[in-house]
Amino acid sequence: MTIAIIGGTGQEGFGFVLRLAQAGHQVVIGSRSEERAAASAQRAMEILELGSGAGSRGSIGGALNDEAAAGADVVFVIVPFAGQSDIYRSIRSALRPEAIVCDTTTPLATAVGGRAWQVVTPWEGSAAEQAKGLLPRQTRLVAGFHTMSSEALQDIPHEVEGDVLLCGADVEAKAAIGALIERIPSLRWVDAGPLSMARIVERMTALLVSINRVYGIRDAGIAVTGRESWGPPPPRSKGGAL
Repeated sequence: MTIAIIGGTGQEGFGFVLRLAQAGHQVVIGSRSEERAAASAQRAMEILELGSGAGSRGSIGGALNDEAAAGADVVFVIVPFAGQSDIYRSIRSALRPEAIVCDTTTPLATAVGGRAWQVVTPWEGSAAEQAKGLLPRQTRLVAGFHTMSSEALQDIPHEVEGDVLLCGADVEAKAAIGALIERIPSLRWVDAGPLSMARIVERMTALLVSINRVYGIRDAGIAVTGRESWGPPPPRSKGGAL
């Protein structure tokens, strides 16, 4: 499986690059600058000590955003809310018809000069629903990873813990993203329902930023209790049309 990380040169995106490549996937960093993408790919390979003799570990490359998206089975979009619309407009025609897009955008108030522990409300209700309106109709869209710390993701010697809440109408697409999550030790995923639930989940980023600020930490996360007895989401749980 080839995975594109649009925004992989940023702190959060770079953490995704490290964890997914470490799990054995072929990862391509997408950027508006091919040089920045290549430099980030080289840095990630050095951190993970990839190269000759890497064995079953993954690979990392760099490309322009549209080129990265065009060659990927799964596309993660990990960009600030202020740039989300432009990014989707730049890659939508390049996406494969069968590709799964995972949007991680949080509408933090920093996009309009506010603070990181405050949010703005997009007209559509959530950043994920805004993304849906910008993508081709057939695109398989999942929203998630809003509660993951970039510092924890990049701290490769330590396992990253917590639950990833995934929202979307396509149950199989959510399960595919969930399978990627399960390849990362100690990380779990939860089917949070239809895409409209992103209106709630996205705001958890601001909550965690506030907690980090109060306690002077950087790696607060979310874990759902009692889930050991759940098992996988039932097939009849379609998650709704939105």
